[in-house]
Amino acid sequence: MTPWTDRAGRFSLLKAAVLAGLCLPALLLALSAAQGTLVPAGSPGLLGARPITEAIHETGDWAIRFLLLSLAVTPLRRIANWPKLIMVRRMIGLAALFYALGHLFLYTWDLKFDVLKAALEIVQRFYLTIGFVALLGLVALGSTSTDAAIRRLGRNWGRLHRIVYAIGLLGAFHFFMQSKADVYEATLMAGLFALLMLYRVAHWRGFDLSSPLVLAGAAIIAGLATAGVEYAWYGLATGIPPGRVLAANLQFAFSIRPAWWVLAVGVAAACVAWARPYLGNRDSAPRGRRAERAAA
Repeated sequence: MTPWTDRAGRFSLLKAAVLAGLCLPALLLALSAAQGTLVPAGSPGLLGARPITEAIHETGDWAIRFLLLSLAVTPLRRIANWPKLIMVRRMIGLAALFYALGHLFLYTWDLKFDVLKAALEIVQRFYLTIGFVALLGLVALGSTSTDAAIRRLGRNWGRLHRIVYAIGLLGAFHFFMQSKADVYEATLMAGLFALLMLYRVAHWRGFDLSSPLVLAGAAIIAGLATAGVEYAWYGLATGIPPGRVLAANLQFAFSIRPAWWVLAVGVAAACVAWARPYLGNRDSAPRGRRAERAAA
């Protein structure tokens, strides 16, 4: 089975489109790096004056973006009544792993492949330790994502893959710590992670994720939590008055703060659930927990 075909061997437009989207950031980075080799020495190029550092940040950013996107598949398929969406979850999760591995590779490249120095840096710098632990978790999930591993592990497969939630938390914390003063995107990723976790908690507690009211409630809670996380981070980790940051959430002259984007995403999900009865039924997909895992 190729990445662009379904389990029956038929071409899947959904899988092909997702595969192209997953490869696009890496392609753009490669093109930017190639462009950088063509500019005069000392010129910034498309990746800036420090292209490897910029590429390190870009691959790390895409790793956590794709990790969150993989976590969004299950709630979105319930909200939108789109069972076939489960076909791309494994692909997106593996993309998060590959970008994370690229993140580590470029970091060691920046250290001229001095593995001992890289190891010491990871041990001595707490935010690097957190990121490396998250990477090890992704490796564990990626290496057990095959159909053979699912059959071999049985119920333990599900238990193992629940560590993805801890990986998401570690990844968000690593993002915050390496971002230092400018934590705009780190806050956004943390807020989206909180929204996805609220969806799961709601489902586990028996709430219906097809209910627009449930989804709107999760959106409001996640938006407030995002503002609270941003306020707490600036209060604890920087010299910037956190009250000024909190007040900035009520001003739209310069930028829209992450809390509002998280709220907007949650409200959009509620709108999808509201419109679902008017969109018709999606094609059926294999049912049951075992079939769902096999399709992932």
